[in-house]
Amino acid sequence: MEKSPHKLELIRRIAELEKKELWHLDVEDDPETYPLMPDDVDYLYEKLSSRIKNKIANIAGTRFFDKMIAKRQLIIKEVRGIENFTAVKGGKIVTCNHFSVCDNYAVWVALREYMDGRMLYKVIREGNYTNPPKPFGLFMRYCNTLPLSSQAATMKKFMRAVKILLERGETILIYPEQSMWWNYRKPKPMQDGAFSLAVRAGKPIVPIFITMEDSDILDGDGFFVQEYTINILPAIYPPQGLSNVEAREKMKKENYDAWVKTYEDFYQKRLVYAEE
Repeated sequence: MEKSPHKLELIRRIAELEKKELWHLDVEDDPETYPLMPDDVDYLYEKLSSRIKNKIANIAGTRFFDKMIAKRQLIIKEVRGIENFTAVKGGKIVTCNHFSVCDNYAVWVALREYMDGRMLYKVIREGNYTNPPKPFGLFMRYCNTLPLSSQAATMKKFMRAVKILLERGETILIYPEQSMWWNYRKPKPMQDGAFSLAVRAGKPIVPIFITMEDSDILDGDGFFVQEYTINILPAIYPPQGLSNVEAREKMKKENYDAWVKTYEDFYQKRLVYAEE
């Protein structure tokens, strides 16, 4: 089967960005967006209309992705280390590598039996909320998402929502690499956001690193569907006696090192990035 020219172009762009160490840049052509204003988003679903849309969106999203699993378009082969998640009581931030629009649902499948009826909140980019990609618009806006914003007033609401959610014991998924690189298997260096939020809230990080193997199924683009192993790693707690910046950097390094070890153990090779 002939491979998709679009996916081949993504692979070429990924190789180019890796050589240039531009880890935070997306390889996809993101849709045009507009600034997310404070009144455009109800982070905590305080309005009745938001709560109704949230319920509808979660039902629709579950049906959509479970159908993908049934058709083996999304394959979760194994979940390892669930005890590392269940050992952490109360609010927490989960970090995960980002390589597919489906990876957040894979994380949800791994965790949902252990969430005590709670939902998984997901931090997303501004454009995925204001101008979401088809067919994911309903999910991006109402499946317990927390959009970032280029507007300071909206980010103030975002920060308030994160604080309240963590205090009441919720779990928030953040992609610390910031960018999504299609089916990229290596861990990428991370941005500061997830770790700054953890330090500010005094809450732990539970790192997740998803490893992949080729299945025997070709997708519609001529590439093998990936089988996911979801590796849940020991929690990282904000260190005491350090400044916020020092604590953030320490947590970020511990998270990255844990991902690297998981990568090297699973693939049985040393992590090496391409060079210019």
